[in-house]
Amino acid sequence: MIKMLIYNRKTKKIEQEEEYQEKMLHFLYETYLGRFILKLFIARPAFSKIKSRRQKSTKSKAQIGPFIEKYRIDMSEYDEEYESFNDFFIRKRKIKNNSKQNELVSIADSKLLVYNITDDLKINVKHSVYTLEELLKEKIDINMYKNGHCLIFRLSVDDYHRYVFPDDGEYIKRYHINGTLHTVRPISSKYRVYSRNTREISLLRTKNLGKIIQIEVGALLVGCIKNNDVKEFKKLDEKGYFEYGGSTIILLLKDNVNIDKDILQNSEKGIETKVKIGDKIGVIEND
Repeated sequence: MIKMLIYNRKTKKIEQEEEYQEKMLHFLYETYLGRFILKLFIARPAFSKIKSRRQKSTKSKAQIGPFIEKYRIDMSEYDEEYESFNDFFIRKRKIKNNSKQNELVSIADSKLLVYNITDDLKINVKHSVYTLEELLKEKIDINMYKNGHCLIFRLSVDDYHRYVFPDDGEYIKRYHINGTLHTVRPISSKYRVYSRNTREISLLRTKNLGKIIQIEVGALLVGCIKNNDVKEFKKLDEKGYFEYGGSTIILLLKDNVNIDKDILQNSEKGIETKVKIGDKIGVIEND
């Protein structure tokens, strides 16, 4: 059984998270028949769309109670009635902005890892080396990210699945990359999921961080990434949400940020840090 180590900043303890649907993932990724089925059917976006339609049916409402109990989800921040499991999964809550202007904040309730971007624009993520070019596909001036940071926010199924902007700013460019849909958890590491999965790319001009890139990565059973149609935004405004499943957001930053020491130390050991939207995760160096 695969377990991930997660540092809880509130308790200051390291916790273990078991693989979601561990038996199914073991079959799909570690058996010949499973890999055949995965390649032929499940990793294709069409399968996720079918699964999504089922989760939007009124019959799926019966899953909500057991799901809340199993994952011990605190519902005190929510007061809606949900007509389907998907309605519950993309539930919305009020986000307060109590951060200081020079604080880098978490853009999602998630588990966070931070990696350095090398001077040759490569990222070593969990024993796989990615170039910025293969993540982004299109021609973008990426030299500004040399020696910067790559932040990977992993959302598990029990997390709040809406995400926000990290700063005030405006869109420069956005585009979609079609791809397959593999789980973003460790069991799929040999599939180089961040460069193969479906993803949404946003190039943003921000007030304090400069030009940044935010990438939403679809995952197994997440056929739909919904981004709001806006041109300008404020810090912690909602950017969008993922439908059913777990998924990931990648944030590419220049070298003008000092990431909090505990997050860096944990990341060096391969330990994720549990964060919530609006939590301080670093300090921005203003010129």
